[in-house]
Amino acid sequence: MNPACKDITSFLVMDILEKAQGLERQGHHVIHLEIGEPDFDTPDCVKEAACRAIRDGKTHYSHSLGLIELREAICRHYAAEYGVTVKPQNIVVTGGTSAALFLLFAAFAKPGQDIFLTDPGYACYPNFIRFTGANPAYIPVTEEDGFQFNPDVLAARVNEKTRAILVNSPGNPSGTVISRENMRRICGLGPAIISDEIYHGLVYEGKASSALEFTDNCFVLNGFSKLHAMTGFRLGYLIAPEKYLCLLQKLQQNFFICASSVAQWAGIAALTEAGPDIERMRKIYDERRRFLVAGLRELGFAIRVEPTGAFYVLVNARHLGPDSLALAHDILDRVHLGVTPGIDFGSGGEGHLRFSYANSLENIAEGLARLKRYIAGR
Repeated sequence: MNPACKDITSFLVMDILEKAQGLERQGHHVIHLEIGEPDFDTPDCVKEAACRAIRDGKTHYSHSLGLIELREAICRHYAAEYGVTVKPQNIVVTGGTSAALFLLFAAFAKPGQDIFLTDPGYACYPNFIRFTGANPAYIPVTEEDGFQFNPDVLAARVNEKTRAILVNSPGNPSGTVISRENMRRICGLGPAIISDEIYHGLVYEGKASSALEFTDNCFVLNGFSKLHAMTGFRLGYLIAPEKYLCLLQKLQQNFFICASSVAQWAGIAALTEAGPDIERMRKIYDERRRFLVAGLRELGFAIRVEPTGAFYVLVNARHLGPDSLALAHDILDRVHLGVTPGIDFGSGGEGHLRFSYANSLENIAEGLARLKRYIAGR
């Protein structure tokens, strides 16, 4: 085994999902509130653009950095949304945001140096970091802070080993948004900022800030899976400082060649034509969010900072049991409800459960009813 692979952990939400799918094959009806995938169909304009690209023979390699038309559209998007100037040559279009993470850490991480992560935080971040020899340095975050970085705590931890601070707002698993002031303060601490902005646009109160509004010493990750309901297209991008682009391009050429040309033409349509579809989906997500939060509170779950982004709610479930993985399996076994164990997101997530509202109101209501039966039957 490659030594770099020995510390790679399982993605526990996938274990829960695959067990749930096994139950479904046995004839059971499972409610899925574990998986973070939009349940909406991809907008018609996006599908039509993909079909048109195939019909027109646009099925060959693109430039390794991505179609210039798509990179220019991304530049216009960031100018319109955040008032920042991004140049096409500072963008690498990738086969999903996960590929962008791989390229970023391969180019930027240094063995033995620290990259700060929230604990709890997205389960796959530390695996990318360890694979490149750097250290995932966990910073405990609290329910009171919405499971986001406290700038004062970060400032006390920064030292000569700190390579970067990774922020995720709106966050997974928290669904919370970093305030504009806290984002400004975090970006001013000195180390490079890695800003995962994949859930931008899925904000229901206020607006998420981009790291690019406060610093040029940052890497921005974004993509089309969440906001545009394009998970299967595997299309993302990385905005990076110019001095890293030559290396990033060489890595892209060697490891991936380029992102799917068909997906890239679909991405242009997503950025330029799908606005009404996005707003419709956002409003429905918001309705589901309010319904789920209210329902969880009625069942006795305390939610100290209400999630206002992405499509997740992370709740303290220690009153049901201290072992979140065992609890998630028990809920699935007994009432056929899929939820994500908090331990999937780090030791700071232990004792918590994550609920996704990327599902219909009808299914969310049924999921809450099943959870109520589970609690009553304990």
